[in-house]
Amino acid sequence: MAHKDIKAPESLGTAVDAGQAKEPTHGSGHGPAQGHGGDDAHGDHGGKHGYLGLAIGSIGVVYGDIGTSPLYAFREALRPVAADGVTRGEIIGLVSLMIWTLTIIVTLKYVIFLLRADNNGEGGTLSLLALLMKFTRGHSAYLFFMGIAGAALFMGDAIIAPALSVLSAVEGLKLVAPSFSDYVVPISVVILLALFAVQSRGTEAVSKFFGPIMVVWFVVLAVIGFSHIQDDYGILAAFNPYHAVRFLIHAGFVGIVVLGAVFLTVTGAEALYADLGHFGRRPIQGAWMCLVFPALALNYLGQGAMVLKNPEAMSDPFYLMFPEWALLPIVILATAATIIAAQAVITGAFSLTRQAINLGFLPRMAILHTSETNTGQIYVPNVNIILMFGVMALVFIFGSSESLATAYGISVTGAMVVDTLLAFQFVRMRWRWPLALAIGLLMPLLALESIFLGANLLKIHDGGYVPVLIAASFVLVMWTWRRGTKILQDKTHHTNIPLAAFIKSIERKSEHAPVEVPGTAIFLTSDPDSAPAALLHNIKHNHVLHAQNFILTIRTTNTPVVPKQHRVSATKLSDRFSLLEMRFGFMETQNVSQTLGLFRKTGLKFDIMSTSFYLGRRKLVPDAQSGMPEWQDRLFIAMANAAIDPSDYFRLPTNRVVELGSHVII
Repeated sequence: MAHKDIKAPESLGTAVDAGQAKEPTHGSGHGPAQGHGGDDAHGDHGGKHGYLGLAIGSIGVVYGDIGTSPLYAFREALRPVAADGVTRGEIIGLVSLMIWTLTIIVTLKYVIFLLRADNNGEGGTLSLLALLMKFTRGHSAYLFFMGIAGAALFMGDAIIAPALSVLSAVEGLKLVAPSFSDYVVPISVVILLALFAVQSRGTEAVSKFFGPIMVVWFVVLAVIGFSHIQDDYGILAAFNPYHAVRFLIHAGFVGIVVLGAVFLTVTGAEALYADLGHFGRRPIQGAWMCLVFPALALNYLGQGAMVLKNPEAMSDPFYLMFPEWALLPIVILATAATIIAAQAVITGAFSLTRQAINLGFLPRMAILHTSETNTGQIYVPNVNIILMFGVMALVFIFGSSESLATAYGISVTGAMVVDTLLAFQFVRMRWRWPLALAIGLLMPLLALESIFLGANLLKIHDGGYVPVLIAASFVLVMWTWRRGTKILQDKTHHTNIPLAAFIKSIERKSEHAPVEVPGTAIFLTSDPDSAPAALLHNIKHNHVLHAQNFILTIRTTNTPVVPKQHRVSATKLSDRFSLLEMRFGFMETQNVSQTLGLFRKTGLKFDIMSTSFYLGRRKLVPDAQSGMPEWQDRLFIAMANAAIDPSDYFRLPTNRVVELGSHVII
């Protein structure tokens, strides 16, 4: 099936005017063939780096967040039932709930099923959304809402997860020396500030140590958990799901509250899917099955057995599993693990932001590459600042992992529900599953996740409003940008002059014809069928026309990467005018200067020193009749004004760029 291309917004993919966007258009199928699995699209992973190396790397990046859940998940699940005293059956039931939650949500849904629902080897909510947009039949509004909701919930997770993880690790110092209690927050703040400060330097060098450190962490989890199972072998009954069901039936309303805490065991599962393109499906699956899942299960079993033997250990079951002499080393190792987990979430937020920009959901932002060889390692200053202030605010407001844990879970469960809904559309549109089969397999999973979501929503008044407000803010921003660009496009469309008619009139020899000057001019536009505003303004004010004029359109495709052989195309329109097109995947950097060299195969050769790039820039003025409330008008204009300069975003030579402006009422 042919691909659909997304025509780049004026302020994103073409830089002609701040804020203008085009709706998705049908392309000519230039993208690579679709696959069904991460390994298909990334088959070179194994040959270049080795399966074992990729599996270890995935342990450091993919499993950082979920790997630190034992620090607080079982402790928080015990709290709702601890008030009246915890019975033996309740402890076994809680551990059973955790093991089967890991089995159903992570193993079955993500590791076995969703890792196969890829977009040319790439995963994640926006990647899946981009793939579905190719097959949409009247569901575009629904898919768009689902996509931005999933992306917004992930951003909420990216703010809460670092604060919760680091706080929970540093709190182990209180067991080493109670006098450290007053220093937990200051130490956590210093660690987090240092983490955000080094983001601009990149993670390439540090990431080499992520995998081995996390391997050590999971081995420690497994060993200490296994050693405590002997405290009470009765905990092994938790492998029987009967005990999980029995607990929920007898616990009543408290059981629903407990589910919200139980879900903390799977926080970070979204990273399995989002980082598919970095490691491939098989290394991620192998790491989970061979190390991560067994280590987590053994650790929860060990915590449960220890509490069965010594109920007083409920106060902090993870750290109390260790002998006193090992507490300080374990606190240090746990802190390192949580820093790695926070790093993975932060870099995930950077990648998601780039996808959102290229898909037209956010305005342009500065995107800096921190590696010369790995295009996936990027740094987005604006996002880093937002995350830093958000994380710092949560640390100071909540002050402890116990308080912050109540605010966690909603963003994670919400994102998982979105993934399931998009997966339903995927299996229907892409894999052509019958409706009955899709409902039979996915609806029970959706029902289970909805129960977990409902349980977490009960924590709204205890801090659960935080992720809701964060996600709602990001949804509002993306929706405003999308809506504003559509309105701006409609407002300016009636003034557009068809390009073919313009060229026909300008090529006529007359006394009013503009003066021809030597050199080459490239006019960027999102609409190749209309004469670019910068071209019209140049003729109107300067009364000149270059010897060679190229109308350049940049398209962002629904595929992650566009092969070089399909990157560019050229069409000659007249002696002095040609139409150029560049295509980039939604995970690629749109470097125009570098890509111009690819036109040599079409017979075109550009001398940068004799080439001028013309950009149109619009001054937006709010209009009460625009179709948006005034506050949303002003928000859209503020976002457009804050967008990075297009010459920087598209890597244009700054000394060869000419900008011509105009006013537009919106």
